[in-house]
Amino acid sequence: MVAGLSLPRIVRVGRGAAEELGDVVAGLGLSRPLLVTDAFLVGTGAAERLTGTLLRAGLSPRLFSGTVPDPTTDSLTPGLTALHDHEADSVVGFGGGSPMDSAKALALLGVRGGRMRDYKAPHVNLGPALPVIAVPTTAGSGSEATQVTVITDSDTDEKMLCMGPAFLPLAAVVDADLTVSMPPRLTADTGIDALTHAVEAYVSRRANPFSDGLALAAIGTIGRHLRRAYADGSDTGAREAMMLAATQAGMAFSNSSVALVHGMSRPIGAHFHVAHGLSNAMLFPAVTAFSVHAAPGRYADCARALGAATTTDSDRTAAAKLVDALRALCRDLAVPTPHAHGIDPDAWARLTPLMAEQALGSGSPANNPVVPTADQIRDLYARIYA
Repeated sequence: MVAGLSLPRIVRVGRGAAEELGDVVAGLGLSRPLLVTDAFLVGTGAAERLTGTLLRAGLSPRLFSGTVPDPTTDSLTPGLTALHDHEADSVVGFGGGSPMDSAKALALLGVRGGRMRDYKAPHVNLGPALPVIAVPTTAGSGSEATQVTVITDSDTDEKMLCMGPAFLPLAAVVDADLTVSMPPRLTADTGIDALTHAVEAYVSRRANPFSDGLALAAIGTIGRHLRRAYADGSDTGAREAMMLAATQAGMAFSNSSVALVHGMSRPIGAHFHVAHGLSNAMLFPAVTAFSVHAAPGRYADCARALGAATTTDSDRTAAAKLVDALRALCRDLAVPTPHAHGIDPDAWARLTPLMAEQALGSGSPANNPVVPTADQIRDLYARIYA
């Protein structure tokens, strides 16, 4: 099998790396970046500090802070205006997955035009697009290293998966110091998101030896450090380990694929405005239990990497222990069910058929060890609700 691999050209990893952003952008021959972020990071002063690194490198940046959680096609409109008004030659995505997804979408739309719907999966977007430099502030989405962006259609509430090399950042600046202020809930949700990326990349039907190594390394690191980071946000060793693991997991799934958890997660986020990592966490144990019988060896490898099983366990025993370990992790990190999260049961039941249709339409379930039917997806949604 020939695997097509895509990675950022430049990756700076380590505490203090954000101070080198200006040098990275200038070194790429760029001069007019649009810094895409959110109001929270403006309020903390982090956006101003990052703008300062660009100014000190002799660049002419402009700040756009109008991104929203789970970006929509409507939320991109003012960003496009800022991009064109500034005559930007590049886009810096600064924040969690939502600002980075917004930056990627703006970089493509700013050159290509059209509607985001024109670029959704299964279409593969080759470009052209403006260069993207990604600076993550959460250890979870891995968007700094992926050729994927997710944008919700404001007209239909469909959470659209858009993919291709056009969305791959040219450079990533990965600084764990930017994550120290994350609260426990965000630490948990983004950490489980990264773990989901790694496990799904490894069990995917499109897995390859390159993505396998990154996925297993990320699983092991997350297993050792996620609970620590959740319990003590000032644990810089755990924060740094989680940041690296999230980037590795992003590289893994970008060069393999995600699967059923992500396919089912996106509609939950679109219709009920549940954070992406949290909706993954709600689904992760049940979807894994549904899938393990089809690839026990692969899931067993994940269990051993996570520290949930040993080499003396048979593959089927180890795979079962992975399901138990995921349930324990979600319990320890206080992951709620959709019901406990406050989602109305009637709305959940009414939207389940549409969510199942949208999950299948994204293409991600086709990469799962068990390719589900719409009925099976509806059953899984019902099973996790309470």
